[in-house]
Amino acid sequence: MTDRRETRGPRPRRGPEELRSHRWYGTGGLRSFSHRARTRQLGYLPEEHLGKPVIAILNTWSDINPCHQHLRERAEAVKRGVWQAGGFPLEFPVATLSETFQKPTPMLYRNLLSLETEELLRSYPVDGAVLMGGCDKTTPALLMGAASADLPAVLVPAGPMLRGHWRGETLGSGTDMWKYWDDYRAGLIGDCELAELECGLARSPGHCMTMGTASTMTGAAEALGVTMPGAAAIPAVDSGHSRMAAAAGRRIVELVWSDRRLSTVLTREAYEDAVTTVCALGGSTNAVIHLIAMAGRSGVGLTLDDFDRIARTTPVLADLRPGGKYLMEDFHHAGGMPGFLSRLRDRLHLDRPTVAHDTLREQLAGALVHDDDVIRTADDPLSAEGGIAVLRGNLAPDGAVIKHIAAEQRLLRHTGPAVVFDDYRALQAGIDDPALGITADSVLVLRGSGPLGGPGMPEYGMLPIPGHLLRQGVRDMVRLSDARMSGTSYGACVLHIAPESWVGGPLALVESGDLITLDVPARTLRLEVDDTELERRRAAWQPPPARYGRGYGALYEEHITQADTGCDFAFLARPGEVPEPHAD
Repeated sequence: MTDRRETRGPRPRRGPEELRSHRWYGTGGLRSFSHRARTRQLGYLPEEHLGKPVIAILNTWSDINPCHQHLRERAEAVKRGVWQAGGFPLEFPVATLSETFQKPTPMLYRNLLSLETEELLRSYPVDGAVLMGGCDKTTPALLMGAASADLPAVLVPAGPMLRGHWRGETLGSGTDMWKYWDDYRAGLIGDCELAELECGLARSPGHCMTMGTASTMTGAAEALGVTMPGAAAIPAVDSGHSRMAAAAGRRIVELVWSDRRLSTVLTREAYEDAVTTVCALGGSTNAVIHLIAMAGRSGVGLTLDDFDRIARTTPVLADLRPGGKYLMEDFHHAGGMPGFLSRLRDRLHLDRPTVAHDTLREQLAGALVHDDDVIRTADDPLSAEGGIAVLRGNLAPDGAVIKHIAAEQRLLRHTGPAVVFDDYRALQAGIDDPALGITADSVLVLRGSGPLGGPGMPEYGMLPIPGHLLRQGVRDMVRLSDARMSGTSYGACVLHIAPESWVGGPLALVESGDLITLDVPARTLRLEVDDTELERRRAAWQPPPARYGRGYGALYEEHITQADTGCDFAFLARPGEVPEPHAD
């Protein structure tokens, strides 16, 4: 990919004739006349838009996305800011990736939204963009597409929902869902309690308020420098969220005039700082896949080894569920991302630009932490090293990940016999079968759930514990898969095993009864079967047939990459220039 980054430092303000939208509106030809006429058809006066930055507001709101339920209102706040700064806002509806409803997984459609974002920004008379979203896959998708289009852009995160409540307990969405569902399966609570929990887990618009994938990715986005300061942690229904949206609208107009494109902000230093942030947050394993894909769109070669290298020396400073005890509302009031990043100053590249300031150093000036229990100091960390570890071995030659901070520590060095399930339906049907002889020492193995096998790499990776073990009080086991898991999940779950079983990775060769060794301190994952036997099994393995005969699924199957390289489409991730459209 051609390096499109601009020289750092202040740029002179551009003139109206240098705006990209000028090619649609101001060149004097027939098409320019037509564009102006059609804009009059929309009801706009010439003085409302001619010679002004045209700002696309990409809104992922929909009636079935509770994380984005409030974004129609927030789009109005963004428009208010754009108008105030002398720009011309236009709202564009784009695909909504609802983590709670879309099947088999919104991860199947992350690249579709990124492609829609890129092509929409390229094909319309747009000078800059405000990207609105926060549900897990939405943040990386919007930023991947915007990075490829390379216009000035600001992300408005959807914000976390309010904390949950049930019978005097504070609940965290996702995390406590898993916990109480296990209690239900163990017979510790009944249908009445479950019905009450349904009404208490998620009480307002906004994404999960634990340090799940949504908060991890919006936090990473703020660390990258593509949001307004503090934006990632403002609760969705807080009035400060509306003020932040309006500020983003004002700021994007200035970014257009100064031509500060995303390529100026999304540098290698920015991505390394995002990885540091994810590790220090105790963030979701899904960030590994997303940040690698995002960095690839920016021409930055981020790898699993970068994550492991940074994680080994980065302490966890955020005491947030599922690895800790607090929620995002507490984090916001404790100082939010500015306060948190201020405690990582000696680990960050402070002289790089952000969308809001000339340097990150300037952005963090004056940032404070107000609660040392929620945002720890470096000499009192929640964990001495980052919450994500990268594993390798004969079972994961291209890598796997584990969120070890959210696992029972006794399981981080473990050898046990495999119990293998070929797909998620088989797991659902058989996990409670006494004939399988599953014990607390067993290693549960799920395959057929990777990028191709899932399809879309669903969040199946927190494999359920058999009911008879739950009733005995077992709450964690070693579990392996080529799937992902929700960032709100927990447990000794090894994820993203690459290559996946669907393409003949070693996971496809595991048989029930094989011994598997997990050693997180040594960063190894090993199948204790000799090479001769593995070669015999490999020779007998047959690839599964393609699932999709046509449509988007067929496109996905033909071009998706593996987990270790970000699960992007190969034709979107590769270097190459795309010509600007001829507008007149």
